[in-house]
Amino acid sequence: MTSSPVDPVTTQAWSELADLAATSSPDLRAWFADDPGRVERHTHTAGDLFVDLSKNLVDDDVLAALLALADEVGLAARRDAMLRGERINVTEDRAVLHTALRQPAGATVEVDGHDIVADVHEVLGRVYDFAERVRSGAWTGVTGKRIATVVNIGIGGSDLGPVMAYEALAPYVQDGLECRFISNIDPTDCATTLAGLDPETTLFIVSSKTFGTLETLTNARLCKSWLLDGLRAAGSIGDDDGDADAVARHFVAVSTALDKVADFGIDPDNAFGFWDWVGGRYSLDSAIGTSLVVAIGPERFAELLAGMHTMDEHFRTTELARNVPALMGLLNVWYVNFLGADTHAVLPYSQLLHRFPAYLQQLTMESNGKGVRWDGTPVTTETGEVFWGEPGTNGQHAFYQLIHQGTRLVPADFIAVATPAHPLRDDEADVHELFLANFFAQTAALAFGKTADEVRADGTAEDVVPARVFPGNRPTTSIMAPALTPSVLGQLIALYEHITFTQGVVWGIDSFDQWGVELGKQLAQQVAPAVAGDATALAGQDASTRSLVSYYLAHRG
Repeated sequence: MTSSPVDPVTTQAWSELADLAATSSPDLRAWFADDPGRVERHTHTAGDLFVDLSKNLVDDDVLAALLALADEVGLAARRDAMLRGERINVTEDRAVLHTALRQPAGATVEVDGHDIVADVHEVLGRVYDFAERVRSGAWTGVTGKRIATVVNIGIGGSDLGPVMAYEALAPYVQDGLECRFISNIDPTDCATTLAGLDPETTLFIVSSKTFGTLETLTNARLCKSWLLDGLRAAGSIGDDDGDADAVARHFVAVSTALDKVADFGIDPDNAFGFWDWVGGRYSLDSAIGTSLVVAIGPERFAELLAGMHTMDEHFRTTELARNVPALMGLLNVWYVNFLGADTHAVLPYSQLLHRFPAYLQQLTMESNGKGVRWDGTPVTTETGEVFWGEPGTNGQHAFYQLIHQGTRLVPADFIAVATPAHPLRDDEADVHELFLANFFAQTAALAFGKTADEVRADGTAEDVVPARVFPGNRPTTSIMAPALTPSVLGQLIALYEHITFTQGVVWGIDSFDQWGVELGKQLAQQVAPAVAGDATALAGQDASTRSLVSYYLAHRG
């Protein structure tokens, strides 16, 4: 699959979509009034997810053209190539097989003639065994006390996935266990995360495939010093001995660089690896999820993997006209390339999913923020969107104003569950019902708005009427599930993975490399001596950087 991608703008479907965008006037009020079957026709199920696409700005002609576009660019063929293990990550010459991480035992996926599913389950078994030892108290710190806090040290995909899932699945975390997460190289992150912890009961997981990521290794060394200093202060180890045993009992690694792991002081037997066909932002379901396995247990983590696999199978086997991730990805293409949308909001009406939009920022923007196609030629279309969001109802009192009445088109995904983790009541009122009333009302208000005549009918003064008109025709997708279980979370994660993939195929880009993160990191290494006071290094910087570094050097307390 290294041949040149189909240029989408040359397809017949692209021309049809451009004509439809130029000539149609979306009118959700009229569409709903004139088409009693619209909701049923545009509502789909995928696993446990109930997905209502009816409030999107598409009619049957637009949908047919989007499906024709998918056919003309070869979406199904490229999907199948990915699942077979072909090297569709062409700039790194790698297969793309995060889907293999959730294949059931006994399945077969081969890369270069080797069955990788067996490898996946071998590592998974080791992670599960380790997690059970921590959870049962069989694994102890150097003083014999059981572990109470697991600190995951990682960045990017080695942080965003685990912390998002840990927060989302908080009701499943074992009593007496807590996970914390350090990612930022800002020393405040490390200091505040470690505050109040007991070195004797703290276990660190250093998550870095190469064991060379600057931020992760810097934070790992800070944590190592904190551990040893704390144990010495408590008299748990001597000043001159016990360091090696302490590090071995309080640090494990997710890495394949066993020599570097050993040099740090971690027993290589306590290092869990993953593979180059797993991108960082797709790695939660690999050993990167070790902290989550410890927190919720192997059985619940297996349910998460099964949920992901359920969505994989839906994406693999369902015709595109009913294929939820494919349809949602195509809708995003419609909004970006034909209706001029630059951003996409994800609005979970579940406090447990408060980190989900941040997780999707990396997934979507690192994957599809590309200016060249997979053959190295420039893209011919706009690519990517700025993904963002906050949980409802918080967002209603913050940025919904812009979505409802602003001049920008902001497609939005609303996510909710029928059964809450904490079913509380306020006197006679079911608080979750009040919460979901907002969920239902917001999508209706965005779709159908409020006319000037309706505003006047409320008795509003005429000079205020224009300010209180809601234009409507603001597109939303509603996603509901019975409850936020590990399986449902897995389905949501895989759903957006495949949405992202769909868009990347249409645009002809490699959604699985991330070269854009490299240059700034390289330059930081060059600037570092100047920041430390090296006058020669400072002189070699551009004028703006020299000015900024000079200010820092003059004002550092």
